[in-house]
Amino acid sequence: MLRTMRTDDLDYVVKIWLESNIQAHSFIESDYWKENKEEVRKMLPHSLIQVAEIDGHIVGFIGMNETRIEGLFVSSDFQSRGIGHSLIEWAKTGNEELTLSVYQKNQRALQFYLKEGFVIGERLMDQKTGEIELLMQWKRM
Repeated sequence: MLRTMRTDDLDYVVKIWLESNIQAHSFIESDYWKENKEEVRKMLPHSLIQVAEIDGHIVGFIGMNETRIEGLFVSSDFQSRGIGHSLIEWAKTGNEELTLSVYQKNQRALQFYLKEGFVIGERLMDQKTGEIELLMQWKRM
């Protein structure tokens, strides 16, 4: 089930954000994510957050800022079950185009977004991590 994030969901969402980033980005020191956790906690309520819930437990979420996907995260125990796809489909609803950034080294996420119809646009250097980010875009056909 997908639904809008509530205030009391914030701790669960931040936990998934931190665990997913550490797992998906082994090429970035885990301290980077830990140091940014509180800033993310402050920013999340200012974005449109849709959570995925199974049996009353939050297992993933997508964060939107207008037509930009700021992040898509699914708990490791629930990956490869269609949750990410459902969240992307939700984001596509009512939008003619979407953008997002993904680290080039995060091949699993990159392949997922390509499968979902996103194409690679620009390659940018993330000044904070020194890693290459790919700006991706999806347009409704």
